[in-house]
Amino acid sequence: MTQVEDASRDMRLDPDSFAQGYFENAVYRHWDPYEIEGLAEDKEKFLEYEPTEAEFEEFRTAVSRFGAGEEAVTEDLMPLALVFEDINDQMFLSSQIYEEAKHTQFFDRYWRQVVDPVAEELGYEQTNPTAQHYFNDDYVALFDKTEAAMERLLTEDTPENRVTAYCHYHLTVESVLAQTGYYGFQSAFSDGGSDEVALREWPDLDGIVNGITKIRSDEGRHVGFGMHKVRNAVQRGEVDEQVVQDTLQDLMPHVAGTVSDFGDAIDPTPLVTYARDKLTRRIDIITDADAEVPPVHELVDMDEREAGATAD
Repeated sequence: MTQVEDASRDMRLDPDSFAQGYFENAVYRHWDPYEIEGLAEDKEKFLEYEPTEAEFEEFRTAVSRFGAGEEAVTEDLMPLALVFEDINDQMFLSSQIYEEAKHTQFFDRYWRQVVDPVAEELGYEQTNPTAQHYFNDDYVALFDKTEAAMERLLTEDTPENRVTAYCHYHLTVESVLAQTGYYGFQSAFSDGGSDEVALREWPDLDGIVNGITKIRSDEGRHVGFGMHKVRNAVQRGEVDEQVVQDTLQDLMPHVAGTVSDFGDAIDPTPLVTYARDKLTRRIDIITDADAEVPPVHELVDMDEREAGATAD
């Protein structure tokens, strides 16, 4: 039987598209959450350090919020996957959903192998990472708004609604909130970041920092994808830049509120400052016609460098 070639369609994948470049980078930089090392050592360092119950509860709160956040964004990406029509975008998004699931797995593993065993041996109450007291009102509001913005695409997929969804998900939750949290962890529990964050002389916790370093490199790619989409829509005149400004400014108080209730072991003030700086830089790149989103390999490398050194 002779196979007839379909001359009406081109090759489906565009290797020169930014989405394919991001997908290739995701494949190249693959890592395994089950192989992150240092968790057993973190447990022993905690037991040797013997944090107070208030200090340990603050640490648990931070880990809980990250784990729940990764789980939430894994679910919230699904509407975007359903409305994408371009195969290159679909392929990148499939890699992002997979990576968010890996992040969820790492934080779950850390809770089971470090947080719960330390609580048990120190005589502190063991809690679930989903316990509601870990999530303050601003945290809940931020993720509720993000979920609503993503689900709106299923009933009204417009350029403005897509930009709003990217602003919630990629530019606020992933770019500002997550990056601020990673910066806080690395400042408190490693030689990187800022000396102003930790209110106590914490031990270096290589397990949590190793995991966060890998996660953070993924987020650099995710943030770049969203920034590219939003910037193109604004610069082409498809969506007014005021939509971006209004959305991000509406969400920033929730980001600040999410990190502002620390204080026993971590100083929230430099974290809020860091978050506002991140937000300002994202807006500048999107709205400045002469600015550019860095290439994907540079975005990832920047986050890896920042993970091990003082933030820029």
